[in-house]
Amino acid sequence: MTAQRGAAPGAQREDAFSHADAGTPEAVWQEQAALASAGALDLSGIGRLIVVAAHPDDETLMAGGLLATAAGRGLRTEVVIASGGEASHPHSPTHTPARLAGLRRHEVAEAVRVLAPGAGLHLLDLGDGRLGERGEELTAALVRLVGAGGADTLLVSTWRGDRHPDHAAVAEASASAAWRTDAQHLEAPLWLWHWGSPEDLAGLAGRSPLVRLDLSPEARERKRRAVALHTSQTAQLSPAPGDEALLSREVLEHFERAFEIFCRPERGEESPFEPLHRSSADPWGARTRWYEARKRALTLAALPAQGYGTAFELGCSTGMLAQELAARCERVLAIDESASALARAQAVVTDPRVELRRLRLPEEWPEEAPGLVVVSEIGYFLSPRRMLRLAERIAGSGAGTVVACHWRHPLVGWPLSASEVHGLLDRRLPFSRVLTAADADFELVVWSRESPADPVSSGRGPHAGTASAAASGGDVRSGTASGGRILHTGGRSGEARR
Repeated sequence: MTAQRGAAPGAQREDAFSHADAGTPEAVWQEQAALASAGALDLSGIGRLIVVAAHPDDETLMAGGLLATAAGRGLRTEVVIASGGEASHPHSPTHTPARLAGLRRHEVAEAVRVLAPGAGLHLLDLGDGRLGERGEELTAALVRLVGAGGADTLLVSTWRGDRHPDHAAVAEASASAAWRTDAQHLEAPLWLWHWGSPEDLAGLAGRSPLVRLDLSPEARERKRRAVALHTSQTAQLSPAPGDEALLSREVLEHFERAFEIFCRPERGEESPFEPLHRSSADPWGARTRWYEARKRALTLAALPAQGYGTAFELGCSTGMLAQELAARCERVLAIDESASALARAQAVVTDPRVELRRLRLPEEWPEEAPGLVVVSEIGYFLSPRRMLRLAERIAGSGAGTVVACHWRHPLVGWPLSASEVHGLLDRRLPFSRVLTAADADFELVVWSRESPADPVSSGRGPHAGTASAAASGGDVRSGTASGGRILHTGGRSGEARR
């Protein structure tokens, strides 16, 4: 925990509170039917637990029993501490922030060892009281930790309604990471038990279903021992003013229960594309960069047929490729989920064969039947499950040719690489690759059932792909490549680049 509660330094908020306030007695909470009737936390199907705390000791107070339970069941366990907790005693005459951070790092390591021996401990040191400024970094760190295997991961964070800005920042970053990786996400109230009332609990339960984990005697004992190890918070640093204990006996009673309470928030659904296109007329440099022009030329050259009826371009952005596809198609349906992107595209697309349409893929899908589907560098901005669903949509569309092109370099804040996106398409498409072209920057793959009369022009002859390989400066092969595209979204952490 930290001494600054509910408001940033120097700020005053109506909902601010202090650890020194009298608080709500634990006896009041024990009378609440909402706690007794909360649904049981089901850990079946969970292979990994990741607990994300704003400060050292949050992990023990909010989810120490869950950590002990998970470890006892053989689940892989990870603990992420976003800040060093160096601001817990801002007026201490005996401990500098650096000394406090070192002390608290030692405490949390010992506490996690008691709760879940063998658990991974990740100390991010993003700044006590400043986590709201480091949300993208925290999200990216969580995505890296979860990776592409989020389907069996439970991510537990502090609760965004705890009236503490760091707790809110951790909850929001965790929700975003869960959305990007397919992890489940729960939030754990912590300071609610101190400042809240039964009416506050009822409001929470009405917005987010409560779930409850009943603790075994062993889990409770491990939690009790772990709490006691956070001595910088449970005991005074010295008798001097400013060195007081932050966790009073009354506060600690809330965390001696035979159960722990979590809430299930709404999914942290988000899109990186609208903020990008709202802030920039051409975020990818489609009109100015040789990379983009060359990639479009190679995409068109890789199409095995001279012409197509209806083509879908998924992720059309500002419409440059859609405009060029129209020369090879009777109709192009250019799709993007960003209203700002489509507004920009209206100024670019002049060919009447192109229709711009706003859809959220893969949840929404056109009713038309395409002959060609082009996936324009959007696959790795989907979670693995959503990307697999997109592959299923494409496979069921009746398209005879599918083209996907993705940037191969590491992608910040998203779990899938170019090769993983193309691998998911391999798993679901009803026909095989006919071309894989790759260089240091991107990988372009064509899947097709087309069989043109000329084997060389179709890309199936003995010299198939030679021209494309020469143009790209890369290789043409049947395998896949790794990588992704770097994205800093919404102008919050830099420009978008690919």
